[in-house]
Amino acid sequence: MDGWPFDEDAYGRRAAVRDADTAAAFSGIRPGARQLLATARLQLQHLPAHLTRDSWPGQLTILEEALSHLDALDAQWRQTRAQLPEGAGPGSDAYVDALDEHHAECWSYLDDWACHGRVILDIQAAARRAPSRPKRSQLPALTSRRSGHGARGR
Repeated sequence: MDGWPFDEDAYGRRAAVRDADTAAAFSGIRPGARQLLATARLQLQHLPAHLTRDSWPGQLTILEEALSHLDALDAQWRQTRAQLPEGAGPGSDAYVDALDEHHAECWSYLDDWACHGRVILDIQAAARRAPSRPKRSQLPALTSRRSGHGARGR
């Protein structure tokens, strides 16, 4: 029994609290998560190699895949909520059980964000350290219209 909980009910309650807390922590990031990922991908494409890490593209892929799974699980949660018996709203046993199951299904993908989400900040920091490029392209020097063959003075 090494590593197994002695009290399965207590273990289940702690896991449910952990899952719900993880979901709540991610809820503030969730609305802009796709934009954060897109920005990080774009920044990564323009960073010089010496400022990047080989693991960054893979970490971004993990985050993108986790977000896609979370989107699918949210759609499934909406269906589950719609199918709950009448009167089984927030706080009811049926609702709480269904929500706990939803959080449990989401947890590993939220854990991916907890483990790899820092890569977005690391890429942003590298982008700030990167030498800035001129905002305007350098144009060749213009020669006077009056110089050269066929120019007329005015």
